[in-house]
Amino acid sequence: MPYRRPPAVQARLDARRDRVLEAAVRLLSREGYGGCSVAAIAAEAGISTGSVYQSFSGKSELAAALFRTLVARELEAVAAAADRPGTAARRVAAAVETFASRALQAPRRAFALLAEPADPAVDAERLVFRRAFRDVYAVRIAAGVAAGELPPQNPELTAAALVGAIAEALVGPLADGDAAPGDVIPGLITFTLRALGGHDAADA
Repeated sequence: MPYRRPPAVQARLDARRDRVLEAAVRLLSREGYGGCSVAAIAAEAGISTGSVYQSFSGKSELAAALFRTLVARELEAVAAAADRPGTAARRVAAAVETFASRALQAPRRAFALLAEPADPAVDAERLVFRRAFRDVYAVRIAAGVAAGELPPQNPELTAAALVGAIAEALVGPLADGDAAPGDVIPGLITFTLRALGGHDAADA
């Protein structure tokens, strides 16, 4: 029979893992992946480097877990925005607005998640989550096509194009670190509505 840790022991291990991840979140938000060495994360968490390795097998696993932790929060916020009342196009636009506004509020962290060179394990996670964001958009686009709100199109293709375009459009402003949401987000919303086959007030 496989060994099972007592519940109290497992709870302590889980708490330490969470402590390490939250320390990594703070460090990434300040310094990006370049500043997230195991030693630096351990110092931020107030524990020994050896204790970090008791929670994670190495830097790759820690970096991937850090990425998943942060991007899962963003995905949840975007999905919630896409569930707001409105037409399919407005739901997708709300999701894009939420994604962009959250990114611009934490530019250093968002740049690290979107574009900063990182461990190959992080690159693999980026692909997984790009598909997850695509799926949020694609479901709403498919519903809009079925309801006659949007012109016929391939929902997954349009959604994937939106995910890539929005991310690319944000990289520059995030790298600069001082872009105001009002200078970026209205243009992204207009682009999104046009890409879906609709119109925005800017087209009037």
